[in-house]
Amino acid sequence: MVEKLQQYILGKGKVPEKYLILPVYGAGMDNVGDEEGGTIEKMIDKISDDELLVRHDADSICFSDIKVIKQGQDHPRIYQNMSEDPVVLGHELTMTIVKVGRKLKDQYQIGQRFTIQADIYEKGVSYAYGYYFQGGMSQYGVIKPIVLCSDGGNNNLLALEDSTGYAEGALAEPWACVVAAYSLQYRTTLKAGGKAWFIGVNDERDFELTTGFDISSHPETVFITALNERMTALIKKKAQKYGTNVVIVDTIDDLPVEFVDDIIMLGVDIEKVERSSTKLDNFGIYCVMADKKLHKKVSLDLGRVHYHRWLYIGSAGTDISATYQSGLPRNTLQSGGTALYAGAGGPIGRMHVQRAIEFQNSPRKIVCTDVSEMRLQDMRDTYSAQAAERGIDLVLLNPMEKVSYQAAIQDVMDEGGFSDVIVLAPIAPLIEEISGYLAKDGLMNIFAGIARGTMVKVDFEQVYQQNIRYIGHSGSGLDDMQLTLNKIESGELNATRTVAAVGSLHYGRDGLKAVNDAKYPGKVVIFNHIKKFPVTSLPEFKEKLPTVFALFEHGEWTNAAEKEFLRLMLID
Repeated sequence: MVEKLQQYILGKGKVPEKYLILPVYGAGMDNVGDEEGGTIEKMIDKISDDELLVRHDADSICFSDIKVIKQGQDHPRIYQNMSEDPVVLGHELTMTIVKVGRKLKDQYQIGQRFTIQADIYEKGVSYAYGYYFQGGMSQYGVIKPIVLCSDGGNNNLLALEDSTGYAEGALAEPWACVVAAYSLQYRTTLKAGGKAWFIGVNDERDFELTTGFDISSHPETVFITALNERMTALIKKKAQKYGTNVVIVDTIDDLPVEFVDDIIMLGVDIEKVERSSTKLDNFGIYCVMADKKLHKKVSLDLGRVHYHRWLYIGSAGTDISATYQSGLPRNTLQSGGTALYAGAGGPIGRMHVQRAIEFQNSPRKIVCTDVSEMRLQDMRDTYSAQAAERGIDLVLLNPMEKVSYQAAIQDVMDEGGFSDVIVLAPIAPLIEEISGYLAKDGLMNIFAGIARGTMVKVDFEQVYQQNIRYIGHSGSGLDDMQLTLNKIESGELNATRTVAAVGSLHYGRDGLKAVNDAKYPGKVVIFNHIKKFPVTSLPEFKEKLPTVFALFEHGEWTNAAEKEFLRLMLID
């Protein structure tokens, strides 16, 4: 048994003529797998001289997989006809090379192990692993040349150290998304060579504009709507000096282009903010310079704050350039602050909370909310002792228990509010409520992917009077994944703490259903080359596989337990 495991780890042994996949033929769980929801056999893929044949070892199920099942052919990343060319999901995975194409023999060897950055771009188009390419819900796959050299010359494979576990490597991708959420970068000047739109709203103060509209960096085109004579003359003078085009736009509705990169509103008007915001391009910045109070909330498209990376900044002062330069004072948690994690009980929410506890510069108080008592209790059991050791006050609240919930929130509000609010549930009314909990200089991180066009009413005055900011994104890049792998492999980050259940590929649909139904508080990991093994929660191992359970630490998955699991369960 030990020899079989060692052969498996080294990638040795005969490659089979057939292997198993779990195909998805369209929308709905009924379209997953064969007629009974099981795997089907497929002939082993032949590779060309510039390709690799890889063995998919473990796949961590992501809620993005569930989105494909729900949307089917309508999913934006699905290009093929699913009924004829089914999708094989799985983009959070580890793989081992089992065959190397002739042209790649100097670069790759059998037995090398990798995880993958699944967003593979060619000429700006994403051909994602687990969407376009056959993903981790299969026993084998082919690494095409585009994976090894995507746009920018990037190799989307990331090598794993020998000590890295299979589940551990598969979890690098979701963990990278969490880590990346606290290092988002935004521009600090008007976009060089971009389009800027200046809108005046009855604010006659003398505004300054220096950096970002100078010899080294300036827009290509400036649109002007209702500015006073002085500001119009200032912009025209700069434009003439630096070769910038100037276009006078009579009203908000007359902008002659579809999108602009920057909108600068001098003064503030609720209706004009709402109408003009729709003209922001991806990575656009909306800057409001105003000292006027607003008497009602403003509806903002926070879905596009997440997906299009919009940023709203502002100041009660008059220096536009300085407002840009200090537009996002920080992009991570406030050290020693108070953080609210709304909807924290799911797998990704737990990862955010674990990060806050384990990483340096932690908040002094972490408040987690979820409507599931089971999930809250599991978080309490998992994280309370560690939080206490680090001097962190961990508070777990169920919003359905209104009296105790509101009392705990009010305690924080009495101290000035939350320095950080992390949105982990894509529910507009919830986001509207908790946006009001932010303290001065507070930061809302909209990690949950709420749909584009989701309008949320916020106290917009806080953007320019209290320096409150709204940011958000849930993707990651190669650099984020490598950073995360470094943290995992150095021991700084215990990635496998989030494993809640495991199973074999034969029960892949059950794993997908469990994620859809939020059956487990953490991640479900599928091992592709083991005997039939139903999706099993970690506590159940005590009875089912006691020698594996004995190697858990505090009831949590470990690399040692994984080796014992594979020793017992690897297929012959």
